[in-house]
Amino acid sequence: MAEGYELPLLLFAGFRSLIDELHAELAEQGHPDVRPAHGFALQAVGRDGATAGELGRRLGVSKQAAGKTVDRLERLGYVERVDDPDDGRRKLVRLTPRGVDVLTRSAVIFDRLRARWVEALGAERVGELESDLRAVVPVDGVRLDAAGWFGL
Repeated sequence: MAEGYELPLLLFAGFRSLIDELHAELAEQGHPDVRPAHGFALQAVGRDGATAGELGRRLGVSKQAAGKTVDRLERLGYVERVDDPDDGRRKLVRLTPRGVDVLTRSAVIFDRLRARWVEALGAERVGELESDLRAVVPVDGVRLDAAGWFGL
């Protein structure tokens, strides 16, 4: 029988292996500076953009920490700050074409990585694994605040 501590370690190792492979491929495809925490932030920006305060709430970090992340992503060319059309006192953070590109490439790479798991384990088994995880993960289990939870 497996020890209880093994399950979270195996789940994390699986996550880590996928993320490491994603970032290696992204680097080869012209995105060498993007980091795992950046992916959470770019997802939190979303299609419609967000203020720094909204980003902080979505990521589970302070507005100041979100602002630092935005500064870094802006320097790397993934986001831009623009005037909020609904409130001239606020700035919106929006994805640039480079930001959209890295998210699009990430989706394609994740599909390819999942296909490798299917090749190794079989489609039925991977489908069952995903189903089983959905059954035990809370409904709001896929949250963008993981970077903040890890203390980043």
